[in-house]
Amino acid sequence: MKFQLSAMTILCSTLLLSSCAQTMQATSNNLAELNTADRVAQQYIIVDTHIDVPYRLHKKWEDVTVATANGEFDYPRAQQGGLNAPFMSIYIPASYERTGGGYQLANQLIDSMEALVARAPDKFAMASSTQQVLAQFGSGKISLAMGMENGTPIEGKLENLQHFYQRGVRYITLAHSESNHISDSSYDIRRRWQGLSPFGKELVVAMNNIGMMIDISHVSDDAFYQAVAISKVPVIASHSSLRSYTPDFERNMDDDMLKALAKNGGVIQINFGSSFVTRQANQYNALRKAAAQQAGVEDNQAFREAYSKTHPYPFATLDTVLDHIDHVVKLVGINHVGIGSDYDGVGDSLPIGLKDVASYPNLIAGLFKRGYSEEDIVKILSGNLMRVWAEVEAYAAKQAS
Repeated sequence: MKFQLSAMTILCSTLLLSSCAQTMQATSNNLAELNTADRVAQQYIIVDTHIDVPYRLHKKWEDVTVATANGEFDYPRAQQGGLNAPFMSIYIPASYERTGGGYQLANQLIDSMEALVARAPDKFAMASSTQQVLAQFGSGKISLAMGMENGTPIEGKLENLQHFYQRGVRYITLAHSESNHISDSSYDIRRRWQGLSPFGKELVVAMNNIGMMIDISHVSDDAFYQAVAISKVPVIASHSSLRSYTPDFERNMDDDMLKALAKNGGVIQINFGSSFVTRQANQYNALRKAAAQQAGVEDNQAFREAYSKTHPYPFATLDTVLDHIDHVVKLVGINHVGIGSDYDGVGDSLPIGLKDVASYPNLIAGLFKRGYSEEDIVKILSGNLMRVWAEVEAYAAKQAS
């Protein structure tokens, strides 16, 4: 029996082969992009200005020198992702402003980072200067810098600023989720100071003089503008994103603030948390609470689990985070954006593709796909933040001379 191929069969076969070839080419391109991203991640310094390991371990200890079952940070994953210099967040809950004890907790969290280094000196090293970060790069050690999230432990005493500087803290987030003795908070409807307190204004000057970066994440808009006006050196937003994607979320920065930050020479370190980068995720908790109220039930764990089955949490994606980076670059230029992931600090809300510290190559690959050059990507990974940090160091050295 003879078998004749119809024109349609031949056409279909040709299309199938073409599709297969396209798929193979796309796979090959993706592998090449990932290999390039991995190379960049390992070849250059990556600075992430906000990772909440200290408070995570304070609540439930795990050995982050080895792979951990929980959290987003441990040594193996950091090595895989190319992370060299994470700023460990010395996080002090806002309630400590009322109850006291913030100074003690801050010292305990710093102690825990020093203990980690002492226990694994082949894997971790403290870093309190740009020179230490540079010197330790390539050693296999992860440089642990520190930033204090919430200025409550300063307790209105400039000698406490000196104390924490000597202990290695290199930025202070002036306030957190409630206003404190330094600054109004973006989350707090009570605007006691209409920006910075008198002591807060004095503290900004003292931070400049000592070489402590000023972090304006969490503060009110008025406090931001006052801090920028007073500071003689660039400021940072250690873990913030953009209000243009999350309308009415004052915790993020609007375009006018970005322009003021750029004029100051500062840098915004983009927060990866879904609620920081998409409106849907930002409003999710409010919508759930409204649904509980309408149903006449408590917004407890049982209700949350039931609600999530019919209303899954709207996780952001890698592309969403890249949109924020793009927006900053288009508005004020490549020199004013970096990474402040908030790993271990935003719970189960991290974007698809950026779930832990092994994920930085995904971000790099995404930046390449969007047309960023290797030089520009290095600025985002660490160059911009290191520039600001070095300027802060140089200004303080000049004041001391």
